[in-house]
Amino acid sequence: MHTPFIRYFHTELAKQGFLTVKFNFPYMEARRRVPDRREVLEESYRTIVDQARNGKHSPARMFIGGKSMGGRIASQVAANGVDVNGLFFLGYPLHPIGKTDQLRDEHLYRIKKPMLFVSGTRDSFAGRDLLEKVVSKIGSNAQIHWIENGDHSFKTPDAKLGNADALHEALVAMVDWLQTVA
Repeated sequence: MHTPFIRYFHTELAKQGFLTVKFNFPYMEARRRVPDRREVLEESYRTIVDQARNGKHSPARMFIGGKSMGGRIASQVAANGVDVNGLFFLGYPLHPIGKTDQLRDEHLYRIKKPMLFVSGTRDSFAGRDLLEKVVSKIGSNAQIHWIENGDHSFKTPDAKLGNADALHEALVAMVDWLQTVA
């Protein structure tokens, strides 16, 4: 939750008036490299959703998502019954690098809430053709915003000083989507 990528979206969404929550999974808090088991990751995410929903702010609507694995875990808990208004994915890890035959998509088809996938056209975890097929199969409740020449973190080869333009583009797409579906 302390990466510049996550801090950027957390801060900028808050500036736009959105209540935002960020957190680390237990393995990250323990500074381990290997992620926890799926059950631990999902329980952690469900706990955060419950705390946000029942906390002092009591949001009327809730959208969940995240970067890479965080977005995938969000989609898994939503597919398994956590009630939310929609989901956003910042670099959804559709498949392991180089293993396009191992798609992580089956649970996505059970989600009937609006979904926004923001992905770089050079994302090694989500081949463009494959992600477009998955989103098409999901149907009208899912859409993609492509960051041209962006990688998994939206960095582009021509970005001289990082990826500020691409991050801003992703933020604008996300805010526009949230305002449309909220």
